[in-house]
Amino acid sequence: MDKKAIEFHIRGLLEAIGENPDREGLRETPKRVAGMFEEVFEGISYTNHEIAQMFGKTFEEEENNSQTAVVMKDITVFSYCEHHMALMYDMNVSVAYVPKGRVLGLSKIARICDMASKRLQLQERLGRDIAEIISEATGSEDVGVKIVGSHSCMTARGIRNASSKTETRTYCGAFKEKKDLQELLD
Repeated sequence: MDKKAIEFHIRGLLEAIGENPDREGLRETPKRVAGMFEEVFEGISYTNHEIAQMFGKTFEEEENNSQTAVVMKDITVFSYCEHHMALMYDMNVSVAYVPKGRVLGLSKIARICDMASKRLQLQERLGRDIAEIISEATGSEDVGVKIVGSHSCMTARGIRNASSKTETRTYCGAFKEKKDLQELLD
C-alpha cells in the first residue's frame, strides 16, 4: 500500500471539498487516514487462497458416524462498500460447515471473516469470499454463510433509511438443498 500517495490524495481531497489542510485539526489528517487505510484495507493484499493458508489451521476430527456441523454466529465485522467507499457496519456473520475429517480452529473462523471484510466489498461478495475461504481451509464443500448488516450508503446518504438492514446468504454444497443445514444459520 502506497501510504505517501494516499496522504497526497487525501490532502487534495480536503482542498477539493473546501477545507484548509494546513489548519491545526487537519494537519495530520492525511497521515492518519493513510494509517487507517493500511489497517482497514489489509485484506486487499491477500487472495482468498492466501487467507485460507494464513488461517487454515485444522485439527483432526474425532471419529464419529453422525454428521456434525460446526456453527459460529454473531461474528462482528465491518467493511467499506466499493460503490461509495461508505462504511458497512453492524455486520453480523454466521458461518456453518460440515467437517470432512478436519475441523478449523474456532478463532480462525472469526479471523477469516475479519480479513475478508478488510477490502472494498459488496456484502454478497463478502459472503462468497468467506464461504470459499472456509471451504478451502476445511476441505469441505458444505458451507453456509449469513451476513446481516447496515450500509451507510443507505442510512447516512441517499434515502437515509436509518433502520434498514441487508441480509445475504451464501450456500455451497449440501447447504444449497438441505433446509435443516440452512436453518443452522438462523
